[in-house]
Amino acid sequence: MLTARENLFETIKPDGHPDRYVNQYEAFNLLFHPRMTHLGGCSKIGDVNCITDWGVYQSWPEGTPGQFPVHDEEHLLVKDIENWRDYVKAPSLKFPEAEWEQWQAIYEQAYDPRAISTAMVIPGIFEQTHHMCSMVEVLVAYMTLEDEMHDMIKYLLEWELEMAEGICSHLHPEGMLHHDDWGSETNSFLRPEMFEDYFLEPYKELYGYYHDHGVKVIVHHSDSYCANLVDYMIEMGIDIWQGPMETNNVPELVEKYKGQITFMGNIDNKDVDFEGCTEEDAQKVARRAIADVPAPNSYIPCINQGGPGSVYPNRYQWLLDEIDVINSEKFGFSKEEIEAARIPTQIMFG
Repeated sequence: MLTARENLFETIKPDGHPDRYVNQYEAFNLLFHPRMTHLGGCSKIGDVNCITDWGVYQSWPEGTPGQFPVHDEEHLLVKDIENWRDYVKAPSLKFPEAEWEQWQAIYEQAYDPRAISTAMVIPGIFEQTHHMCSMVEVLVAYMTLEDEMHDMIKYLLEWELEMAEGICSHLHPEGMLHHDDWGSETNSFLRPEMFEDYFLEPYKELYGYYHDHGVKVIVHHSDSYCANLVDYMIEMGIDIWQGPMETNNVPELVEKYKGQITFMGNIDNKDVDFEGCTEEDAQKVARRAIADVPAPNSYIPCINQGGPGSVYPNRYQWLLDEIDVINSEKFGFSKEEIEAARIPTQIMFG
């Protein structure tokens, strides 16, 4: 029987032979780095008007999986996108060597051959632009202020590349989970040709850097509709799209792109992560997701949010347990064998 790590690599290979479905985030040991401890902003549900190191105000409302930027007139960072440089000042990434050494020790202690040591970056380049400028204003700017937005993206890319250099040279992760939501439930935020113009080359450069410096698996989180952007994802070097909502027609995407990119999702949070959901409800959702894609190649059944966990307690675990049961039924492994093949799940958002 393959370990979770080995099974993940078989799942994403063009000619791989996974021996069961990868069960959500089981193959990833998700780890932080110095940047993640200097983000600022909200730290818990209920926090209001907390400021990040970029100067963006956030609040974390009850019943939501994470922080949201505050964009009223008082708290909006960039009040004039044409002059964005007057407002946007990148935080320093010059962390003391002693701090990197602390994280090196954490990575060494956390290493387990059953999992992929995976660093995280939150938020991504597109998200950062609308966090600083507000969603409506920045979408208008993408249409009307092309030079300014190209320059802003270049500025953010250079900062991300500096962060990537620090992560790769000090921590040497095998995986990268990079967040950047590129769409709503029903469409991408930018039409494909506009998305290509602004983001294809920057992300090719960023993800190319990670791949060239030892990162074997790029997982890009965008819990949204982005079926119209998959060709660009492949060109960018994304190995796994985490978060494809059911509106993407995930079975059709797997069939079309099998062996080129893996789809990790097809379980919308609204299916399970709500008050009143029962374990039986979650079991039905897990079975539907796997029935949709009846082979594990290029597909990982997973809740769509960008980490293991849920807003309401137990929902992620219920899905995990039922996918284990399905793997036992379909592939003949015992529950004990399956659990031994992975590290204990780390609940990040529960």
